[in-house]
Amino acid sequence: MGAPGHAPADAFFLDTADGPRFCLYHAPVGEMRGALVYLHPFAEEMNRARRMAALQARALAAPGFAVLLLDLHGCGDSGGDFGDASWDGWLRDVAQARGWIEQKTGCTAGLWGLRLGALLAVCHAQRAPVPPARLLLWQPVTIGSGYLNQFLRLKLAGELLAGGSDSGGTDALREALKAGESLEIAGYALSPALADGIDAADARALAPRCTIDWCEVVAAPERPLPPAAARVVETWRLQGSRVNVHLAAGPQFWAAPETVDCPNLIAASSAALTHDAANA
Repeated sequence: MGAPGHAPADAFFLDTADGPRFCLYHAPVGEMRGALVYLHPFAEEMNRARRMAALQARALAAPGFAVLLLDLHGCGDSGGDFGDASWDGWLRDVAQARGWIEQKTGCTAGLWGLRLGALLAVCHAQRAPVPPARLLLWQPVTIGSGYLNQFLRLKLAGELLAGGSDSGGTDALREALKAGESLEIAGYALSPALADGIDAADARALAPRCTIDWCEVVAAPERPLPPAAARVVETWRLQGSRVNVHLAAGPQFWAAPETVDCPNLIAASSAALTHDAANA
């Protein structure tokens, strides 16, 4: 399904110390203008977002960006079980993928993340010895603890539907994780190591040292950036980060049970990156 003038993506497994990671590489068309590694969202959001990720990757490759779509440990077609994944292991996957594309292209790569993948990108940008060239953040999760609570509530909802009780709510589930117990939630085995990493991740305390394009999907063109997101953007700016905000009207494709597209998000992201590349 390549765009005109764009060859199909190259599928391969990236060897890492933690096992093979499935990747799709979209080579740039014409002169290379930059490189990006895509970090997918969490659990079922990853599957619902695959089409949009592919559409955006082709849209960026067409004007000259190299794009690597990475499946993290235990996700998609990568090696390992989801139940064995950890936040630190995913950060190692990001570093390996970034190293691969930088060696292939000869330039410092940026990171493009969706939802929890965006928070993972921010964490990498803060810890990496050399920061990424830029961050393209789609609807970023900013507070890992809140996101973890939302995921835990899926288990509680399933138990209630099955005729059970909430068994102490999210606090009880958190205690089980702290005791070393993995939890089966919506078909995914959540390990204590992964839950701890998500719980501790907080974008408010991690001002990335690179240019950031924050892309938020809104219900209508006149809608502003949500207050919680606006506060993080302001915090980053006060700490010296360059943050460009882009609002795109469209559906929340990562949460929709059916496959839907958000063309405005693709257009806004492509315009932001090509504009900066042209003015570099």
